Amino acid sequence: MKKIGDIRIGIIGSSFRENITAELEKRCVKTLRVRGISKEHIHLVRVPGAFEIPLVAKKMAMQRTYDALITFGAILKGKTYHFEQIANECARGCAEVSRAYDIPIIFEVLAVYDLRDALERATRPHENKGVEAAESALAMIKLMSSL
Repeated sequence: MKKIGDIRIGIIGSSFRENITAELEKRCVKTLRVRGISKEHIHLVRVPGAFEIPLVAKKMAMQRTYDALITFGAILKGKTYHFEQIANECARGCAEVSRAYDIPIIFEVLAVYDLRDALERATRPHENKGVEAAESALAMIKLMSSL
């Protein structure tokens, strides 16, 4: 099993709705640091929007440097079908990369009907999606190394 000090995490966040992404990242990184992951082993990458996340996840997975990838973003339902296209393709793309490269991808790209819902999930002290992403990544790394 991999030692906590050797774990490397890649975080991919969308610049679109950056205030939400930044909150998720902040709480995620804080949790990882508290759990013993060094700052040098956490690599943050920004992409323009959620649709670009799977491509960057693939590029990072191909490096075989990271033990897990975490994705953050917020997609808000508007008046067109665009919301569904972006949310579905982002999720599908991340799942494909995860399976193709045997790397856990923790998917916290929030698809919401109201911007306040995303902000709440990113900032609340309990059931915070950034904290949950960090915990899920560490749990999956442990599980994957035991299989």
